[in-house]
Amino acid sequence: MEKLKLLSLYTGFRKDLTFIEKELEKTVDSSSPVIRQASLLLLRAGGKRIRPIFVILSSQFGQYSKENVAKVAVSLELIHMASLVHDDVIDNSDVRRGFETVKARWNNRIAMYTGDYIFSRALVSIGEIEMSAVHQLLAETMLEICKGEIIQIEFQQKIDQTFRDYLRRIKRKTALLLSSSCELGALVSNASPDVVRKLKRFGYFAGMAFQIVDDILDITSTDEKLGKPAGSDLLNGHLTLPTLYIKDEPEFQPYLVRSFYGTLTDVERGEMLTYIRQSGAIERAQRVSDQYLEKAIAEVEMLPDCEAKKSLLQIAEFLGQRKF
Repeated sequence: MEKLKLLSLYTGFRKDLTFIEKELEKTVDSSSPVIRQASLLLLRAGGKRIRPIFVILSSQFGQYSKENVAKVAVSLELIHMASLVHDDVIDNSDVRRGFETVKARWNNRIAMYTGDYIFSRALVSIGEIEMSAVHQLLAETMLEICKGEIIQIEFQQKIDQTFRDYLRRIKRKTALLLSSSCELGALVSNASPDVVRKLKRFGYFAGMAFQIVDDILDITSTDEKLGKPAGSDLLNGHLTLPTLYIKDEPEFQPYLVRSFYGTLTDVERGEMLTYIRQSGAIERAQRVSDQYLEKAIAEVEMLPDCEAKKSLLQIAEFLGQRKF
């Protein structure tokens, strides 16, 4: 039902999204059979395509060009895909979205080269746009994402973390790329500077809300719906907002330590998830997500009235309340 609702929100720009999907397939093609298969495996695992959607909608506040929008959208989605491949290596993950990961089907070396290849293809895609501001922004975005990956490794299995540490991580992990999706979509369509600024802020706030909900779902959802074990963030050594709130509680600490060091049994995983769900931490994290969502909506409400504005409001609301 949730997926059907999301698809219904995409109805007005389904043709553009289909065009971008085809461009993605063409872009990740390679003369190397292994790289081609690995890239297509990741591509066909799907996803919500939130970044391309934000590019499409933001570009409609200026002079819309399907070709330029596709180049930007493809580039940003490829950067996202490449970061997922690298994340799976860092976390030693065998499953993502219910599909075998690249590192699981082949090995870490193939996964890293595949991620690097996809990153490179992102640069080639956007290189065809003759706007220095676009290239500068993309370069800065990629730099910050790489910093974020390093920070995530530094904080892996680290219990002594703060609320600010968490926000810094999810900014680089998710919010920055969504913010850049909106900003680049507006820039490539020559939208006014004021519109560009508002869309940039919208993307940031929506991205923060999106990631917090993602972290909540890792605890509240099921293995089947997630396509991976519930509680995977903890099993991979990552503290998220709900667990950050209760990390010092004596009843929870044994679960946390065993999760981080790979000694948690499946029965204990179930007990741990029940404890978190009943602790009040989920509700506290949801309130933070809601605050970011309110800020995102406030930015959109100041934009000129058009269909894209309505769609952004609807999608933002869905992202903050989604169940998958």
